Amino acid sequence: MDFRRLYLLLELSRLGSMREFAETHGLTTSTVSQQIAALARDVGTTLVEPDGRRVRLTPAGRRLADHAVTILAAVDTARSDLDPLTEPAGTLRVGGFATAIRRSLMPLVATLASTHPAVQVLINEYEPLEAFTLLAQDDLDLALTYDYNLAPAALGNTVAAVTLWSTPWGLGVPARSTSASPVPDLGAWADHPWIVNSRNTADEDAVRTLASLAGFSPRISHQIDSLDLVEDLILAGQGVGLLPLERETRPGVRVLELADPPVLMTTYAVTRLGRESWAPLRLLLDLLSSTGGPSGRDDGPGPSAGSRRR
Repeated sequence: MDFRRLYLLLELSRLGSMREFAETHGLTTSTVSQQIAALARDVGTTLVEPDGRRVRLTPAGRRLADHAVTILAAVDTARSDLDPLTEPAGTLRVGGFATAIRRSLMPLVATLASTHPAVQVLINEYEPLEAFTLLAQDDLDLALTYDYNLAPAALGNTVAAVTLWSTPWGLGVPARSTSASPVPDLGAWADHPWIVNSRNTADEDAVRTLASLAGFSPRISHQIDSLDLVEDLILAGQGVGLLPLERETRPGVRVLELADPPVLMTTYAVTRLGRESWAPLRLLLDLLSSTGGPSGRDDGPGPSAGSRRR
């Protein structure tokens, strides 16, 4: 099998048009068609079929394109091993929640532009569930995700995850609350409305677990995507909810430590299994691992806030 034909199939799966692919890569449509036909003969099955004026991959073609990601990454790794002086080059598609992008990724973008100008980073903000879907579809190379110790993510066996950092979360309540204890009795908040995230289930799963351990079922009243709005609701006496313990809040909001059990949010760098050996991605993963986690919080979304956009 000619690996270059695998690359053609993978690019065709992304563009969906032989003409667009040919124009993008300076080839003729006939050349692209011949190479795909040759690859089909190599594997003994039809890989593309007409779809109006475009083409689409057959089920076998989609499966081979999925394999091509891992195969081509392995080829890149082998070439790198044989030529250690080769500079990483390529476009990295990174998606994740705002705090991880701001704290972990953005400081590295300038570094990469200076030290490895052939590596380009494209950044999009996504919730973990969105990012996992895009990763599975090969529309992302790297996902920055999070979960809670009380609501662990089911990563599955098709991805590889590197732990980046963890941070504690607490219960956000009105500062005028009658409770003077820094560690709350959650039962005291059983009758209050609860605020959870609107774009991810991790907050609600963690809240329901905490409430269950305290012997009540929370009344989920608000689903909010911004920590500022969560604070607005708390200040207005409209509910309580999880907030980052180390995030500075505005006057009138207290964040009480949760100790039994604690709530810990952990951030991960997630890739498709086998893809992490691709040289540009390996470079970024090494940089992310070496820089560690955020030294503090800013006014951006906190960990679950990854889910919470600003």
